[in-house]
Amino acid sequence: MQKRVVFGGIAFAVFLPFLLLGGTAFHFFIGLLAMIATAELIKMHGLTPYSIEGTLAMLASLVLTLPLQNYLTFLPTDGNYTAYAIVVFLLLGTTVFNLGQYNYSDVVFPIASSFYVGIGFHNLLLARTDGLNKVFFALCIVWATDIGAYLVGRQFGRRKLLPKVSPNKTVEGFFGGIGSALVLSIIFLLVDKSLRAGYPFFLMLVLVVIFSAFVQFGDLVESAIKRHFGVKDSGNLIPGHGGILDRFDGMIFVFPIMHFFGLF
Repeated sequence: MQKRVVFGGIAFAVFLPFLLLGGTAFHFFIGLLAMIATAELIKMHGLTPYSIEGTLAMLASLVLTLPLQNYLTFLPTDGNYTAYAIVVFLLLGTTVFNLGQYNYSDVVFPIASSFYVGIGFHNLLLARTDGLNKVFFALCIVWATDIGAYLVGRQFGRRKLLPKVSPNKTVEGFFGGIGSALVLSIIFLLVDKSLRAGYPFFLMLVLVVIFSAFVQFGDLVESAIKRHFGVKDSGNLIPGHGGILDRFDGMIFVFPIMHFFGLF
């Protein structure tokens, strides 16, 4: 736990200045994190990140993450999606040159990996563009959910949530995470009414329950992926925490669902 706290603090100290600065620096920092997270998935699958397929998958996650139309002005307003589609076509094209050894089923994994990572990080950038308060609100929901689920689950957890996916997670911990997110969110919503995005206060609390559930669902999805490939962590970049995907799995899920409900 001490190791997790120390290195978690260091990681946050690196992340925070880019978040506060925003703009180009934050865009490309998050783009780098997206590429690293995609590389972690690629390595789980047994592919070399610097193979043609691995490189294209990392490039795909990068162009999906970044608001490319801000930098390449000739692109349409959805330029990053168009660029992503072109890279996906190139990934599909690798089956042509490896006929019999690398087929459609094989290429689906790097495509899905780049989309899974890229769409989450892209929505993080959208939230930051809309306002720093939206990002802090989302991050606090994620952290409150994680901490609440851990503490309540450890103290009161009796019933396993999904033991085949994540043996340590409990039903009690799941609701403890939601409860913690609600408590912290009430404070945020009372202090900053703009976070409600036009929703009534109590309806916002319902949405917070959904967001917190999605945070935990994102964590379970990554746990299922790691269990399938027989690995404990997605990487070892952050001692005590694992890889980038281990730290951002819940955030990858919560930012798109917040965007879906129009919070940014």
